[in-house]
Amino acid sequence: MTRKKREINTSLLDSVTADMLGGDDIDFFQDDTLRVERILLELVRPDPLQPRRVLPDRIYQAFHGNRMTPTQALRDLIQTAQLAARQQGRPFNNVLDLLGNPDDDGEQDLPPLSPEEQLVHDLVNLAITIRDDGQVNPTTVVDVSEGVTRQFRIETGERRYWATWLLRDFISGYESDGMIPCIVIPHESASAFRQAKENTARSGLSSIAMARQVALLLLQIHGYPMPDGAVGYDFYRQALDLDLRGKREFTTLVLSSLGGLHKRQLSRYKSLLKLCDEALELADRHNLDESHLRLILHLEPADQVEVLRQCIAFNLTRKQLHDLLEKNHEEDDKDVEKLPKHVIQLTRIMKNGNMPDPSTIARALVNQEGNTNIARARLQTYARFYKKQRIISKIR
Repeated sequence: MTRKKREINTSLLDSVTADMLGGDDIDFFQDDTLRVERILLELVRPDPLQPRRVLPDRIYQAFHGNRMTPTQALRDLIQTAQLAARQQGRPFNNVLDLLGNPDDDGEQDLPPLSPEEQLVHDLVNLAITIRDDGQVNPTTVVDVSEGVTRQFRIETGERRYWATWLLRDFISGYESDGMIPCIVIPHESASAFRQAKENTARSGLSSIAMARQVALLLLQIHGYPMPDGAVGYDFYRQALDLDLRGKREFTTLVLSSLGGLHKRQLSRYKSLLKLCDEALELADRHNLDESHLRLILHLEPADQVEVLRQCIAFNLTRKQLHDLLEKNHEEDDKDVEKLPKHVIQLTRIMKNGNMPDPSTIARALVNQEGNTNIARARLQTYARFYKKQRIISKIR
């Protein structure tokens, strides 16, 4: 039995390809300290900093804030998917119903699956594969045990983790031993770069997930502390002020970990973090392209959300979105053109927050008028006008 178990472990190790391990890290995985274990599912936890999110943000925050168990998180996700499905006229009670009937052509005219339905569908599909064929690729986990308390944090393979919970708690007829096969990595050997290589090597990484990935690597190389629990977008926005200039020794490693990304592309993905939280969540859920999101960065938060909702509802291409924004801009300009040119210039200055200080305005008036008394009279006129407008606005 021992020999057979050793052969199984060896085959699992051999099945881990160079792409999964990130190329240059292959030597690391040949280390004698590497081991494959079947670990109790309750001892494994997803990485809250993993840029490739599985759970929607609301459930993510509750789960990593220890306000939900894995089963409760999945139940909440399934209920959200059920609500979306009912609204589209395709209700389901059993998660297996999401896989559909291949002989049924009646659902062809229904709208596409919502993001939550698609997520549950993919997890159920993966769960059935694990049930029928076993988990071919073990989950990669970091040993974060402290003292006698054993604990493991997922580095890659979070979908397999959730699919296993789904299989155990929501698909009847499956008898589980409560264990999950894992490649165990010592805590001191954990690598955000290896995680990034795995994320970018696989398909399906959204542009917002890539923005989080870029931010996480920049924060890592600049020595920012890494939290142990749930994080919001403000955590990643810290990277907006960071770049590779002061850390040139990490440039090649960072760009290669991001799938050979160019510096210009890195900056574009990072700039997406300027979007408001609601816009980021919408873009992430619906997997909107970076080229679409780049067009709305200059908009106010409320406008960002409204434009994204239209983009999602009508499945706009980049050109259609560009034309829509240009049309709105032209209509705004037509309204503005009715006003005197100097008023338009003044309001633009005020909107940009570039108003000069009073002493600068005074010196400019003196230079233009060539007379101190005339300049002072104009300033007094502006002051009286401003005071009058404030009084009127208070009365209204």
